[in-house]
Amino acid sequence: MSSDTTRATDTTDSATFWENHYAGVDPQWGTRPNAVLAEVVTALAPDPGSGGGGRALDLGCGHGGDALWLASLGWDVTAVDVSATALERVAAQAAAAGLTDRVHPSRHDLARSFPDGTFELVAAGYFHTPVEIPREQVLRRAAEAVAPGGLLVLVEHASLAPWSWRDGHEDLTFPRPDDVLASLRLGDGDGWLTERCHAPERTATGPGGEMATVTDNVIAVRRGRHA
Repeated sequence: MSSDTTRATDTTDSATFWENHYAGVDPQWGTRPNAVLAEVVTALAPDPGSGGGGRALDLGCGHGGDALWLASLGWDVTAVDVSATALERVAAQAAAAGLTDRVHPSRHDLARSFPDGTFELVAAGYFHTPVEIPREQVLRRAAEAVAPGGLLVLVEHASLAPWSWRDGHEDLTFPRPDDVLASLRLGDGDGWLTERCHAPERTATGPGGEMATVTDNVIAVRRGRHA
């Protein structure tokens, strides 16, 4: 397994915040796939290619629930996070599941660096942070990393869950899915097709088993095959 989880002397605010976050989180939390992402991928990108091996990029992978699920389907997944602790846990989960050849943890502060190459599937689940970063710029870079014919899937908070690290900031406002899509500035020449752009409600379960109704922004766009 190609893995870069080095605990470099990275003292950026993002690295510090997310290291502290994962240090206090149960290692089993977030090891199952996000239900919204799973539904979108199953509907729009069920086949990672003949014999498997299609390339997927999971941005802000956390404990790797989405990356591990995608790898189990045959995707070759680059799992990116700024937290070395999170990536070490992803590597351990991949080894336990026999997926070390398909899951490649890679440490990036996405405000400063981004994985090389293009991918048939690029996913960013709940790419939110209290640390100031050029978020729209990062998501545009994510769109650039989509290969011709490939899919970009964004699943984002559109409301606060009671257990969110953002709880207590009830004055926060969230963009509409149309606004998120517009912020990507997708070029007309690339023939992008909007597959999903809506804000459905769902029942979510928190780390302590508590449940709440939440709203997500779901954006899925496919790049033209002749981009």
